[in-house]
Amino acid sequence: MNNISISDRFKGNVPQLDMPPRILLGPGPANVDPRILAAMSVPPVGHLDPTFLKVMDEIQDLLRYTWQTENEMTIAVAGTGTAAMEATIANSVEPGDKVLIGVKGYFGNRLVDMAGRYGAEVSTITKTWGEAFTLEEIKTAIETHQPKILALVHAETSTGVRQPLEGVAELCQQHGCLLLVDTVTSMGGVPLHIDAWGIDLAYSCSQKGLGSPPGASPFTMSPRAVDKLKNRPKSVPNWYLDMALLAKYWGSERVYHHTAPINMNYALREALRLVAEEGLQERWQRHQQNAELFWDGLAELNLECHVAKEIRLPTLTTVKIPEGVDGKAISTKLLNEYNIEIAGGLGELGGKVWRVGLMGYNSRPENVILLLSAFKKVLGK
Repeated sequence: MNNISISDRFKGNVPQLDMPPRILLGPGPANVDPRILAAMSVPPVGHLDPTFLKVMDEIQDLLRYTWQTENEMTIAVAGTGTAAMEATIANSVEPGDKVLIGVKGYFGNRLVDMAGRYGAEVSTITKTWGEAFTLEEIKTAIETHQPKILALVHAETSTGVRQPLEGVAELCQQHGCLLLVDTVTSMGGVPLHIDAWGIDLAYSCSQKGLGSPPGASPFTMSPRAVDKLKNRPKSVPNWYLDMALLAKYWGSERVYHHTAPINMNYALREALRLVAEEGLQERWQRHQQNAELFWDGLAELNLECHVAKEIRLPTLTTVKIPEGVDGKAISTKLLNEYNIEIAGGLGELGGKVWRVGLMGYNSRPENVILLLSAFKKVLGK
């Protein structure tokens, strides 16, 4: 019999963690500003410590600024963007609710899956991956299905499409339904006005436009959405993501709910502070200018974008893989030879596009020039 203990087997055999300094120009995570990394290294305190409760208050105020909302129920969910997505569905959908979901990419399909799991009667409108819905198409679908909730993806990470939202809230209010919006790849990088656009429920993530590591994800509910939550006959079936409970932790009562990821919240606070320091208009303009620099450079390399410019995201570009080119091989060469990460397509766009992110700290001219130069050399080979 082997008498060596489990712990002895590893003694002296596990090397110190050493990760490569990648340039992360895929769909996320993005590289993190050194100031955010420094904030993460601040010593943790208890999750009910008065100093941490102050950090929570600051996060809420900064989220409201970044999202342009006065919603009281605005918090950071302890989890990745998918957790915030599920929190939005869990707190708004009741069994039997009619939910209409716009599917024009991978994450619209994820909303369909989640809503079905919470007992919704799901209907969909669909669009080719790379296109957006017109207001008339949305109007027709609402009149046809009469949903209690309309869910749309503002920034579809799988396609690089920005869904115009102007006028949608008015349609929802006329028909008594809530407007739920995915802002995962738009928050912090694309013009977004929660209150002015009448959005009732929204979620995002920390690792894209905000430029923080993943793990603390923005979530907001309008008073209309909160009223629906309060009037549920039964509790939200997901205990961890129940906003009726989380509101008591993030609100004035400060009732223990879970052990918050202290240092991830430090990081999110610093990321949001940097958004406020730069200014929203300036930040949105920076992302647009660097995206256009990239698009112009792609054209010079005879590479085409998959999405029409008028609905193209400045945070994420889908680049058509030229005929006869092995897209995965090019991505691998960029990673191995230039330390640059980009991603391939998801779902219907698998093998057809590269996905390139210029988000948060990474939306800089030097990154654009570096990537274009690397593309030119790798494709030339």
